[in-house]
Amino acid sequence: MTREPTPLMQQYREIKSQHPGAILFFRMGDFYEMFYDDAELAARVLGLTLTSRNNGGAAEVPLAGVPVKAGHEYLRRLVQQGYRVAVCEQVEDPRLAKGVVRREVIETVTPGAAFSDDLLESDRHNYMCALLELGGVIGIAAADVSIGTFRLIVCDQGDVDDVIARLSPREIIVPRALLHNGTGERLRTANALVTEREPWEFDPVLARDELVRRFRVAGLDGLGISSQHDAALGAAGALLRYLSDLQPSGMPHLMRPSVESTGHTMPLDEMTRRNLELTESLRGGAELPNGRSDRERSGTLLGVLDRTLTPMGARKLREWILAPLLDRAEIDARLDAVGALKEHADVQLALAEALDGVRDVERLAAKAAAGRATPRDLGGLRDSLARLPNVEAVLRDVEPAGMLSTIVTRWDACSEIVDLLSRHLVDRPPLAIGSGNDEGATIRGGVDRELDELRALRDGGRDAIAQIQAAERSRTGIASLKVGYNKVFGYFIEVTNANKHLIPADYQRRQTLTGAERYVTPALKEYEERVLTATERIEERERELFEKLRRATGDEIMRLQAVAVQVATLDVLLAFAVVASREGYVRPEMTDEFALNIVAGRHPVVERMMSRETFIPNDVSLTADARMIILTGPNMAGKSTILRQVGLIVLLAQIGSFVPATRATIGIVDRLFTRVGASDNLVRGQSTFMVEMAETSAILHTATSRSLVLLDEIGRGTSTYDGVSIAWAVSEHVHDKIGCKTIFATHYHELTQLADELGALRNYNVAVREVGDEVLFLHRLQPGPADRSYGIEVGRLAGLPDAVIRRARAVLRSFEGDDLVRRLSSSPSEGPAQLSLFGPSTHPVIDRLKDVRTEEMTPLAALQLLDELAGQARS
Repeated sequence: MTREPTPLMQQYREIKSQHPGAILFFRMGDFYEMFYDDAELAARVLGLTLTSRNNGGAAEVPLAGVPVKAGHEYLRRLVQQGYRVAVCEQVEDPRLAKGVVRREVIETVTPGAAFSDDLLESDRHNYMCALLELGGVIGIAAADVSIGTFRLIVCDQGDVDDVIARLSPREIIVPRALLHNGTGERLRTANALVTEREPWEFDPVLARDELVRRFRVAGLDGLGISSQHDAALGAAGALLRYLSDLQPSGMPHLMRPSVESTGHTMPLDEMTRRNLELTESLRGGAELPNGRSDRERSGTLLGVLDRTLTPMGARKLREWILAPLLDRAEIDARLDAVGALKEHADVQLALAEALDGVRDVERLAAKAAAGRATPRDLGGLRDSLARLPNVEAVLRDVEPAGMLSTIVTRWDACSEIVDLLSRHLVDRPPLAIGSGNDEGATIRGGVDRELDELRALRDGGRDAIAQIQAAERSRTGIASLKVGYNKVFGYFIEVTNANKHLIPADYQRRQTLTGAERYVTPALKEYEERVLTATERIEERERELFEKLRRATGDEIMRLQAVAVQVATLDVLLAFAVVASREGYVRPEMTDEFALNIVAGRHPVVERMMSRETFIPNDVSLTADARMIILTGPNMAGKSTILRQVGLIVLLAQIGSFVPATRATIGIVDRLFTRVGASDNLVRGQSTFMVEMAETSAILHTATSRSLVLLDEIGRGTSTYDGVSIAWAVSEHVHDKIGCKTIFATHYHELTQLADELGALRNYNVAVREVGDEVLFLHRLQPGPADRSYGIEVGRLAGLPDAVIRRARAVLRSFEGDDLVRRLSSSPSEGPAQLSLFGPSTHPVIDRLKDVRTEEMTPLAALQLLDELAGQARS
């Protein structure tokens, strides 16, 4: 006979049914318990012991639990591995409960909805995104709940991957239908938890009502949201609804949404971010528990530029690197500010000193608004804000220029907030309220009369004990009588055995010692009760006062968020100025013209890894009538470095940084494409050559005449004839159809012939020098094509056996001497032979045979012709 489940398990099942996609931490006394599948999963992932619980019948329910005190550590481990955890707490006192203790889920923690520092990376945003496809466009709503940022983005389907990669979300929310089309398939490969929601939740009409209600506005026009943003609006509605499910207590710190217009920043595709090593090194790194890769920053542009001093600045720097600007006025505003700071080394030092020690104001303020800030968090916020007047004082000594003017104008030192926190909080607040002594106090003395009185009662024990002791000695006549305290027995009166006959009748024996007895009296018990009650009441009152202080601080969230943005922006501008000063960067001249001219340009990352004297700078010029370069030269000569340094210099300029060069004039580009190196994509079943062709295809379909395209070795992943043919056709298409600034590095010397056919194409090579059998790589860019590839010499430098090198040279001479291989030029002075795929492709003997009519020839004539052709072939 099957029995009904116990009331406790009925309660569990009801709560679990409301959170089917989460592991339920079900509070039972001092433990969080998990049941059924949750218990089995947690036991496997966390290494817990799996037990069982009787459910009121024959069936045993799988059970696993963790102590409440250690609950956060286990929660952290689960969330970092991509799981959701719903925390179900007891919301009534078990002593007062009638029947089963009432329980509720107070929050659900996911990779994208986290506040705890150990679940977040200080130098990057922790975005949660919602996606909606509507009317052929994709709407994206992105929120970082740890700081309150809320963004709406509308983009074409081809740009979805680029936007998602720039945001790098930890969690993506999609309607169920979207997950099963092409966009959804791409999202499955993203390093993010994908959450499906019902399609009706993405309704733009419902979303409009939700945003109007939440942000208390009459309409959305004032927020810059119109009908063209319906896709992003629908995504925003679903995101807000999901966040409400995760955080039932609400998110008052969520900012009004900012709408990102298309064309404001430059999209950067995956291959460009990867090839330029903007934020992650191609060398890779160890896999972290949260699924991210710990890539070395030393080999990245971020590693070069990151001289920020605050977490907000570090996040802002990463954001700027991945979103170069397209508007010249905005770029110049940043450059003006960097220039003003670069000119004053003393200002740089003073600002660095003032900013040093400023903690994460954004996240601390968000915690306060969300009711999660600890006393130590508010203390950190106070100490950070207290440094702002010093920052402002330094800024006042600098001639305001560009963005500095905006920062100074909008500067808010938040002095009232600092004063409020300083008056209430002790100098070094504890991690949590409740230690009950001077060292663990949270609220300063003099703030609250009741708290002061309670502390006086608790802390006045020494005087009170002395008074009680004197009174009892007088009453009993026992001069050696002592009043003391211990944690086991509380307050006591100690009398030696020699004086036991003098004790009054109201003395009650509490403890027997060797040579003495300990007693209590009704008066001593009353005093003890008052002291113990005072200790408990102190904690309660401190908690009440702290909650009030936290709410008051949280109410200032908009001011705190605004000042955090100003501090972050100033921090990045200062970092740009420091790098420019130390590394010898110059201000680029930004124009809306086509031309790109770089004098003595350097690779910002490579030069950091070697001494300045050993790095060879190079000039690069691309103009409307010379907009395409075919770059030849041997491996190891530095072709890829030159490609990357041109791309990085342009990107640096468009994020508002000075650049590593002697002089630079940069016509703003709308897109930057960099296809360098070889890689495969085994997950999608794509070979190296397939990836190469897919990336090339994306460039040819997306680039415009205002783009900068940097190509390396297109076509090398297939046969020589196929590869050269593809590279030739791609070059013609880029030159004739797209007309953008292009540098194409290649080993196919046949492509140098294009300079005779394409008017805006120029040949350049990376110089080498031969000294005997040695080859010296000069790493210097010079006009004209390379004379040969030097591949065998590179093989020798790599350590190939001498026998292999000798054989390779012999085979090469054989190829060069083969009469079936035509030379590009008949003049010996024009260099060694090169394979010609586009010149004559037949031998004179073959041409002669084409005209022969064997059916009309006599046997003798045929023999004579054969002898003639044989002689001609041998000549």
